[in-house]
Amino acid sequence: VHVLPREIFGKSTYEVAATLLKWLPLWMVDKLLLICARLELGNIQKFGLKRPAMGPLQLKNTFGRTPVLDIGALKKIRSGDIKVVPGIKKFLSGKVELINGEILDIDAVILATGYKSNVPSWLK
Repeated sequence: VHVLPREIFGKSTYEVAATLLKWLPLWMVDKLLLICARLELGNIQKFGLKRPAMGPLQLKNTFGRTPVLDIGALKKIRSGDIKVVPGIKKFLSGKVELINGEILDIDAVILATGYKSNVPSWLK
C-alpha cells in the first residue's frame, strides 16, 4: 500500500499532485510524491507496510487502488499502539487466523465500505 503524507509543503497532497500533473508526466509526479513521502514519513517498509512497485497515481489510474493519506496511524505504529500483521486467512470464534498461521484474539473487525474516490476525475 502506498502511504503518503496528508500535506506536502502545507498543501493537500492531492492538490499538489493535481497541480504537478498539469506540467509533468504521471510517472514523474509519482516519483516526486514517493520522495516527499520518504522524507516526511521515513521507511514504512520496516513496519511491514510494503510499497507496490507501481507508483501511487499509476496504481490508482490502472487498478483503482487509492493511496492512503497518513493522519497519525504511522505514529501509532511506531509507538506500538497499532501492530501491523499479515493478511487474514480466516475468522474463528472471537479470533482470527493470519496467513502466517498466527492466531489472534480480536474484539472487532472494521471494514471500510461504500468508499468512492474522486481521484480518477483529476488524473485525466
